[in-house]
Amino acid sequence: MMGSVAESFDRWIRGAFVEMNSALERLYFAQEDRGQVEGVGDAIKQALHDEGHAHVVALWREGNTGDGFESAFGVLGNVGMYLAALRRHELTNPAREERSPFREASSLALDVGTAIGMAPRFATAHLATHNRAIHGLRKSFTDLPDEFLFIDENARGILAFQRAADALGRIVPLGVTNPVADTLFAAAADAMREVIAINQRLFDQLDVARFFWSVRPYYKPYRVGRQEYRGANAGDFSGINEIDLLLGLCRASDPYYAQLLVDKMAFMLPGDQARLRETMRHRSLMDELLMLADDHAGADWFQANARAFLDICDLYAETARQHHDALVRRFIEEPSEGLAENRMAGLTASGPPLAVLLRSLETLRDFRMAAPRHDIETRADDLARLRAAAG
Repeated sequence: MMGSVAESFDRWIRGAFVEMNSALERLYFAQEDRGQVEGVGDAIKQALHDEGHAHVVALWREGNTGDGFESAFGVLGNVGMYLAALRRHELTNPAREERSPFREASSLALDVGTAIGMAPRFATAHLATHNRAIHGLRKSFTDLPDEFLFIDENARGILAFQRAADALGRIVPLGVTNPVADTLFAAAADAMREVIAINQRLFDQLDVARFFWSVRPYYKPYRVGRQEYRGANAGDFSGINEIDLLLGLCRASDPYYAQLLVDKMAFMLPGDQARLRETMRHRSLMDELLMLADDHAGADWFQANARAFLDICDLYAETARQHHDALVRRFIEEPSEGLAENRMAGLTASGPPLAVLLRSLETLRDFRMAAPRHDIETRADDLARLRAAAG
C-alpha cells in the first residue's frame, strides 16, 4: 500500500494534474501555430509546477515511497509523469540545460528507479499494463478522447503481443516439431490477428492532428539530474522482443539489434527484463526447423509445423508493416513535413532527429518482415529456404 503522502500525490496526478494539462492543450490547439508553447497559459503552468512540487518535496522529505514494488513503481510513474508534463510545457528542456532544474523530483526519481532497477522516468507500463484504474478511470496526462484511445489501444496491443510471446515460448520445451505445438501456434496466430485489428482500429479512429500536437509531446526526452532519458516507447516491453528472438527474425548477436536491447532494457519492468534474458538463451524456432529441413522436409510433422510457423511470421510481418507504414508515417512523418526548423528539435520521443529515427525504424521493420536488403543481414534467404521446404 502507498503511504498517505504518496496517495495524495496519486490523487493529484489523477485530478488537478489532468485538468491543468487539458486546459493548456486547449489553449495550444486553438492557436494558428499549435507548436507555440512558451508564453501561453503561464499561470496554469506555474500552478502545475507549484502543486506538483509540493507533493514531490513531501515525498522526498518523507523518504518512504511505500511497501513493495507496486507502490514504488506507482511513485516512479507519478513523478515521471509530472516531469514529462513540465517538459511538454517547456518548463524544462534538455537542449538548454546541463542538469534538470527540478532537484527534488530528480532525486526522488533516481532513488526509486535505482531501487527497483528501472530508468528513473515514467515508462510505457505506467500507462499500459500497470495503469491501475480507480472507478473505471485510468491515469493519463489529459482528458482528451484521443489520448485515452491511444493509451487504451496501445495497452490492448501490448497484451496481445504478450499472449503471442507466451504461446511461442511454451513451444521451446516441447520442441518445434511436437504435434501439440499446433495449439500454441494457433494461440499465437490469434493474438497476432488481434494486434492487426487493434492497429487498424487505432489508425482509423485516432485524430492525426490531436495525436501530433496534444498527445505525442508528453513522450519527449527530459533530464533527470544530469542525464537525459529518452521518452517512453510503446515497444518498451519484452513480449515483442521475445517474439523477434523466438521466431528468429532478429538475433541478439546482431550488433544493431543487441544495441536496441541494451538501450531499452532499463525501460522494461524487472520481470520483463528477466524474461528477455531467458529468451536470449534459446535457439530460435526458425533455426530448429532449418536444421531439420534438408533431411525431413517431406515428413508430415515437419510440413504441418513449418507451415504454422510461416503463418506466424507472415502475421508478424503485417504488424511490423502496419506500425511503420501507417502509424509512424501517417502520425509522425507526414504531420512534421513543412515544420519550421525550430519545431523539429525534440520532435521524437527517442531523442535523435526524425530522419535518423525513421531509418532506425525502417531497419527494425525490415528485420521483422525478413525483407531482402543488401546493407543488413535479415532472414530473407533463410525464410525463403524454409518456405521451399514446406511446399
